[in-house]
Amino acid sequence: MVDALDVMQSQFYELWIGTWPSSIDWTGAVINTAVSSTVKSIARASSKTKDDHFSKMINKYFSHNAAYYFGEDSFSIRNEAYDDILWTVLEWLENIKTIEYRNSTDPAWHGVQFIPAFSHRARLFWDLASQGWDNDLCGGGMLWNPRLLPYKNTITNQLFISASVAMYLSSPGDAIDFPFLASDPHTFGSMPGRPHDQKYLKAAIEGYSWLEQSNMTNTNGLYVDGYHIKGYNMKNGSVGTGKCDERNEMVYTYNQGVILSGQRGLWEATGNTGYLDDGYSLIRNVMASTGWSWSGESHSPVHKSSGWAGLGQHGILEELCDRSGTCSQDSQTFKGIFFQHLTQFCEALPLNATIPGQTHVASKQLRERHDEFCKTVGQWVAHNAEAALSTKNASGLFGMWWGHDYAAADYPENLPTHAIDYRNDASVLSTVEWALSQHSRSMDDTGVHAEVSSENLVTRDVNDRGRGRTVETQQGGLAVLRSSWEFLDT
Repeated sequence: MVDALDVMQSQFYELWIGTWPSSIDWTGAVINTAVSSTVKSIARASSKTKDDHFSKMINKYFSHNAAYYFGEDSFSIRNEAYDDILWTVLEWLENIKTIEYRNSTDPAWHGVQFIPAFSHRARLFWDLASQGWDNDLCGGGMLWNPRLLPYKNTITNQLFISASVAMYLSSPGDAIDFPFLASDPHTFGSMPGRPHDQKYLKAAIEGYSWLEQSNMTNTNGLYVDGYHIKGYNMKNGSVGTGKCDERNEMVYTYNQGVILSGQRGLWEATGNTGYLDDGYSLIRNVMASTGWSWSGESHSPVHKSSGWAGLGQHGILEELCDRSGTCSQDSQTFKGIFFQHLTQFCEALPLNATIPGQTHVASKQLRERHDEFCKTVGQWVAHNAEAALSTKNASGLFGMWWGHDYAAADYPENLPTHAIDYRNDASVLSTVEWALSQHSRSMDDTGVHAEVSSENLVTRDVNDRGRGRTVETQQGGLAVLRSSWEFLDT
């Protein structure tokens, strides 16, 4: 894990501009989240060993997080799609959690000074993203992109749920006036940035309720990508049916992941174990869709099928684009996102309130059940970590196609019926089904940034095809290694 972080930051990060130049706005936010989470894992290890080497490492990579606060193009992100904005909310809340954990083991740690700034950006961006909630179509739900025809997709709604409950649980509030002026600290109580604001919890609960009744899951229990509204026509002002009734059956790995941190947070905020049960079911469905089976009440894995199961094969998580080497910059980020949020879901349930009066605790029986479930999931995570490690080249860079060594012959030749893979072929977003007008638009016009390569080069290493090894594929390798360490170290 540490080696993966070292390689990513030495090969792709530029401190002098505080960013990963080859990333794009939203993938940069995800990468920064992964760095922060890894710093927290290293801090957890250092609290056991008291090794000064770890402290130096923590300070070094936290300085990269802090520099990215200034290197991040926040003005650009404010004008992008709502999911782009929400990745930024989660990013800075995760950094705050890392700071608070480190400060708990190293009192007066210098990182604490950044909390107000990080909190302010998270609050500002949540406020911007909340404008995407729409009750006029489909009875609610978040719109994806204000520069396209109405599309209510899984990822934006999952992000809104997870970001909202994280704001409720993790934001300490801030006394910074919009956009930059500092307020008199004595008036903090009247500021909009107060901690544990009930509006965030309300938004998360309503968002989850809408997602659950939206029919976003397929017969395998996986979340598909989203819905268009039949008959919607901007030109003549028709809203068509006004319902989410044209479903895009495309399945991506990250659509199965982001909701997991939201489910975990909603349980802690409400005490409703139904949220955890939903998470357990989804995780089982994902594992089954990689060919990893369960048996009995102990949920023990019994075998790893050798054929394509919907999200992979031989127990290894994959995108459909992995085999062809045509994954876009978007898709190269997805698997890491899944493991980031799976790890958050499987953190041990607290027996004492994290925030007295605001959060709930687990019974001993519930905590043991949760730990036992996640211990078994950890075997699957470790299997994926080993597969990811098998893709490393001599420079320590991870590839995208973790399952190549187990590649089966029965990959689906075509996409599922009614599936549109716009994440790997952004050109479809200029068609009449998506664009606000029938005139062709560039990717910059739509706010979508997905570099697509259709080349299928013959190379000695399949992971050098297409975009090859990138900061996004390195983030994926880092995320699954961190996940494996967190699962198996408990």
